[in-house]
This record gives sequence, structure tokens and C-alpha cells, in this order.
Amino acid sequence: MDAQIKVIIKQICAEKGISEESVIETINSALAAAYRKDFGDKMQNVQAEFELETGETKIYDVKEIVEDLSAEELAEMERVKAEREAIREALASGEITAEELKHQREDLADKRGEEEPEDDDEKRRFNPRTMIQLKDAKELNKKNKLGEFVKTELEIPGSFGRMAAQTAKQVIIQRLKEAERNVIYQDYKDKEGEILTGLVQKIEGPNIIVEIEKTTAVLPPTEQIRRERYKIGDRIKVYIVSVSLTTRGSEIIVSRKHPEIVRRLFVLEIPEIANGTIVIKDIAREAGARSKISVSTDDTSIDPIGSCIGQRGARIQTIINELNGEKIDVIEYNENPIRYIGNSLLPAKIVNVELNEEDKSAIVTVPADQLSLTIGRAGQNVRLASKLTGWKLNIIEKETGKEITEEEIESGELEKPTEAVESAE
Repeated sequence: MDAQIKVIIKQICAEKGISEESVIETINSALAAAYRKDFGDKMQNVQAEFELETGETKIYDVKEIVEDLSAEELAEMERVKAEREAIREALASGEITAEELKHQREDLADKRGEEEPEDDDEKRRFNPRTMIQLKDAKELNKKNKLGEFVKTELEIPGSFGRMAAQTAKQVIIQRLKEAERNVIYQDYKDKEGEILTGLVQKIEGPNIIVEIEKTTAVLPPTEQIRRERYKIGDRIKVYIVSVSLTTRGSEIIVSRKHPEIVRRLFVLEIPEIANGTIVIKDIAREAGARSKISVSTDDTSIDPIGSCIGQRGARIQTIINELNGEKIDVIEYNENPIRYIGNSLLPAKIVNVELNEEDKSAIVTVPADQLSLTIGRAGQNVRLASKLTGWKLNIIEKETGKEITEEEIESGELEKPTEAVESAE
């Protein structure tokens, strides 16, 4: 084999981050298979050894040294060999079909099953392709011992050199593709649950192909925000939902509507959240429309809501811009569920909260002038508050006693809020 292959292998391994050992191991397997196919004997256990420094290849027949077989075991081997040869001849001549042979073997297996089973652990198995008896190994070299391996170098035909070079090149190319797929998979598997900035590369039907760093990801319709429209060249932040390895390579699924993208944006933009001073407790999101996020801190000197909003709303506005204008309510978490529910319904002002611990539901009483604001557009405010707190919320108007259940809110049959309420939201 051309010694220049050494330079090629070393250069490629350095560029692609592939170990030389893995490439050499693959080349050895491929060369052995090529030799076995065109020049080997069925009783040879062919192994190849490619020497990187010289570019030379040696082929060996490798056999493990085992205990000598008894006369009975040798006779049994000859019997089995003759039986198999007779079956091959019968199949070739048409005396028996493959289907008939199958039925005969099934009948024989059933018959043996009825008899006392043979102890497989005591029955020795000898494979002449991979094993050699100790006495035969001693004839080759008196120093050979039980359990060692006998390596007999095989002659390499002149035509095998060209074949080996071509095989090595093909193996390297294939190995590169596999290695690149594995590198991408490992790199991005560790990034599941993170957000990255991507570039919209192309649009394939309902799918958006996003270029992220050194590969591409798929933004499927189920992970897109309904009101968003994407154009080739747009820069967008995406959340890595899953990374899997397929026959075509790594498949990376990203999202724009996953609730965790809100959390990650807050971590990126709010230093107090990034360093753990402020903790995000819960998130409820209706992607593209509105999100609610609850925060808390053990540091009494810090205002968690003010820190998230920033001076004149600068911090929160950056996150809103990343989400194309999606509204975000930041509320203070409270371990007291009554206060937590009250906070979650802001900006509406409530009168009273009655809890039912048994089915984790609550009745929230509000003044008439706060009813529409409490419910929100198409029930959005109370629906998000329910998701955020984990409590089923039913609203009662204080003056009339009229009750609006969560089921009515979910059904979307509520009257549309007034323009004044919409502007207040």
C-alpha cells in the first residue's frame, strides 16, 4: 500500500478529531474482509495488520491453541463434516429441498427434546477455523502453549496492493462520515435544553431549516409559533428539544414555543437569575401571545420583580423583542397559595380566595369592574394563572354572585372583553 496513506490519515485525523487507532482498526477489518473474499480459505481466520509508519500491510491466519481432541471427539467431527457435505450434495442435486430439510431438522429437534438433554457445558466445541490443537501448534513451534495464539503469515498477491489502497481510502471516507455524525451528535446531545441563535437557512414545506453553529436543525410546525412568519436569513433564538442519531446522521429538533425558552432567555438577560440570587419558580406560556413567570429570592435587599423588569423595562423588553412582542407578566412567588393565586391574576385586583384542598380548586371573588381584567382576553389571564399555580380557578363576581367556572373559560364561550380591558392588559 502506498506509504503516502500515512500522511493522509494523520492529516485527516488531526482535522476531524478522529483517533488514529479507530481508523487503523477499521482499515484492518476492511483489509481482512477484502483478502478473505478474494484470496482466503474458508478455514482461515484472516486478520490484517496495517502499519501506519511504513504503510505496509501484513495478513495472518490467527488461531487459538486449545487442548487436543480425543479420538471420540475427532470421530464425531468427521461424522458431522460428512453429514453436512452429504446435505450440500443432496441440495445441489435436488434430492431434497430446503423446505424438506427444514422439516427434518425440526423433527430431529423435537425428538431430542423428548430425550434426556445433553449437558452443553461438558460438551467441547472445536472450530477449526479459529482453533488449533496443542499438538499441531507444537509442531509449528515447540514453545507454543495452551491459550496462546498462533499467527501464520499469509502470502499477499501483487494485485492485493491496489485493492488494499482503494479499500483503505473507502474506509477512511466512511469513517470520516461516521465520526462527523458522532461528533455532531455528542456536541449537541449535551446542549439539549439550551437555547442557541440560529439562521433561517431554508423552508421545506411546513418545516423550517435553521443553521446553528456547525450544523442544521429542524423547526417543525408543532414547535413553531402560529403567528410568527420566518424568512430566509432571519436570526432567531431556538430551544433544543431533542437530539437523536439516525441513519442519515444527527437529527436536531428545535422549538420556538417551548415554555423553557422563556426561562433560558431570563437566565441570559438577568444576571441575578444567572447567578442564582433570584429563582424562577414556575412558567406558564401561550406561545406568541402571553407568558406568566413567577420569581422569588431569599435576599431581602433585592426586589425580584424589579430586577427582572429592569430600569424603565429595559431587561424585560429585550426578552419580549426576542419573542416577537409576546407579553410577559413577572409575578412574585409565594408559598401561601392564596397570595400566590392573587399575584398570578395581576393586574386584576381580587377580593377573596377560598381554597378547596381536596380537588386543588379555588373560588376567586372579584369586583364587577375587575371581572373582565381577571378573566382576560378569551380567558387567557385566568387560564395562565391556573397553569402557573397548579390550582383550578373559578371566578365569582362579588356584586351578583355570578360564577364563571374554569370549564367555561376553557371552552372559549366567554364574551370578548371591552377595548378598555384589552388596552389595560
